[in-house]
Amino acid sequence: MDCIYKDPNQPTEARIKDLLSRMSLREKAGQMTQIERSVATPSVLKDLSLGSILSSGGSGPFDKALSADWADMVDGFQKSALESRLGIPLLYGIDAVHGNNSIYGATIFPHNVGLGATRDADLAQRIGVATALEVRASGIHYTFAPSVAVCRDPRWGRCYESYSSDTDIVRKMTSIITGLQGKPPPGHPKGYPFVAGRNNVVACAKHFVGDGGTHKGINEGNTILSYEDLERIHMTPYPDCISQGVATIMASYSSWNGTQMHAHRLLLTDVLKVKLGFKGFLISDWEGVDRLSKPNPLGSNYRTSLCIAVNAGIDMVMVPHGYSKFLEDLIDLVESGEIPMARIDDAVERILRVKFVARLFEYPYSDRSLLDTVGCKLHRDLAREAVRKSLVLLKNGKNPMKPFLPLDRKAKRVLVAGSNADNLGYQCGGWTATWCGASGRITIGTTVLEAIKEAVGDKTEVIYEQNPSPATFEGQDFSYAIVVVGEGPYAEFTGDNSELIIPFNANDVISLVTDRIPTLVILISGRPLVLEPWILEKMDALVAAWLPGSEGGGITDVIFGDYDFEGRLPVTWFKSVEQLPIHPEDNSYDPLFPFGFGLTYNMKGPLN
Repeated sequence: MDCIYKDPNQPTEARIKDLLSRMSLREKAGQMTQIERSVATPSVLKDLSLGSILSSGGSGPFDKALSADWADMVDGFQKSALESRLGIPLLYGIDAVHGNNSIYGATIFPHNVGLGATRDADLAQRIGVATALEVRASGIHYTFAPSVAVCRDPRWGRCYESYSSDTDIVRKMTSIITGLQGKPPPGHPKGYPFVAGRNNVVACAKHFVGDGGTHKGINEGNTILSYEDLERIHMTPYPDCISQGVATIMASYSSWNGTQMHAHRLLLTDVLKVKLGFKGFLISDWEGVDRLSKPNPLGSNYRTSLCIAVNAGIDMVMVPHGYSKFLEDLIDLVESGEIPMARIDDAVERILRVKFVARLFEYPYSDRSLLDTVGCKLHRDLAREAVRKSLVLLKNGKNPMKPFLPLDRKAKRVLVAGSNADNLGYQCGGWTATWCGASGRITIGTTVLEAIKEAVGDKTEVIYEQNPSPATFEGQDFSYAIVVVGEGPYAEFTGDNSELIIPFNANDVISLVTDRIPTLVILISGRPLVLEPWILEKMDALVAAWLPGSEGGGITDVIFGDYDFEGRLPVTWFKSVEQLPIHPEDNSYDPLFPFGFGLTYNMKGPLN
């Protein structure tokens, strides 16, 4: 082989240096470009030597496409990329944030807030391993996960993407990176990206930095903190990610004390790359560069914004559609000297480093032998275990000496009610099938209602009424009711919510049922919601189930007593929104349920 970069036996840095020396400015700019699947064509990939493609939420080959269909699509794109002059393979990215959640039939794990309730680092790592297999089965190499945000305010629409309001819990759960990418060997160079092999994916710690600390929890808002507090609360998980060899990091849309992160050279370059020693690549968020010129804090046009972002330290830009304008402006900025060639070379070196480390030059195409792992029993059992461990028991019996749970699975007649009892889409939440998620049977899985029917004895009659009326109870002798209420799905700004009321008239349904029969209420939500004292008093038992994903059987495993409750609140449960933000270190801390609270069957008192 005359090309060092094509020789897998050469050291990675030698391969990078050789390939970089052969690249034109146009090809370097191409490698810094990430475009959306919908604008990718064979000629664009071949002629422009583009570095990466992503699928935005729900952007697939066709509706309910299976992993094999995705692999066909990704391999087709890869074939075009390899026909470019230098044959540099594509990196294909997707938001696989709770399993390979965009793809029909994949295992859907609980969202991060539920995993934070488990505090189980080993569980997170095993979920990373399973997710990596299912992502690679679909031909995809790269997931925009995990979010290591520390959510300090449940009004934020991305609250469920955060493991906890507590930095230490978030740090603990970064073990998912070792699951996704594999475990670096002893002596692996500090800050250097690591991907173990073809069963692993390139991970992405996000969003650097302070995304969970914005004023009033406003998505993409402003985090107002001293540097010391920013570092202590929000930055501390990143060194944990970097020490595990995380290959990429995504910049946050949010601002720190009024300066947008995508423009923050001090934090992106001086802190992240120099002080923390991060050697992978830094990617922008979706249209992150465009948003620098809206609402015009930094420059009136895209060219100015691009100059600021790249000079601040952004290596790959998630364009995602207007790639012609991006390439034209980037090349012009380098030729005019506004972006130094050394900055471009640094960015491209970082991108190539990740591609070489991930063995994309040796194995650019999908591995069809992995298709059997998608939604397999092993993975669904793991998701079910995660659901079991995530459940937080908030109340058990109107009199603590007379616990209501576990329920009798041999009861004669049981009522199941509520908006979230038989809705797989609501159970999975946002970032499932599409960006914001959707209602109904959006993938393969088991709803809470279906799990209840499977769990009870064959002589037990289960009556389901989503919205019961007084007539529901006439002539019926119900042993007890299970009312499953909660949020509908949402993502990012669509989930920002200053009221945090349980939607779908939940309190009316709870009140109607609890006035007539003993009732367990299960709350499916991405965050704590308002629980008025009068409604809480009416319930016999209350379980916070977060956003459990596709395996509803994890809930019935615990409420019928096969397993005990293990989950503890990963966030504080407030009494009223007027208290927000609320944290254990506050002098006036007066929560409904404190951070760390959780009851069990075997103990008289709470877990904490």
